[in-house]
Amino acid sequence: MTEAEIRQLVCDILSDIAPETDPALLSGGRDIREGLDIDSMDFLNFIIALSKRAGVSIPEEDYPKLFTIDGVVAYLTSIGQP
Repeated sequence: MTEAEIRQLVCDILSDIAPETDPALLSGGRDIREGLDIDSMDFLNFIIALSKRAGVSIPEEDYPKLFTIDGVVAYLTSIGQP
């Protein structure tokens, strides 16, 4: 996946979790949880959906790396996702 595809995937998943928001307006470095006002369960649902749709296993200790869209892009790029 390209960086743009990863960003689109993140926005698609976040739109499903928080349909009243527009994740595309969220700065890449801003904390997703604060920027979209989602709780810990919503964030966990985001991680689960990201894992399934990207086809990667994300261990719990890596969750803090995924607090921002830029972090998700860097993480998926670094693990060599499909």
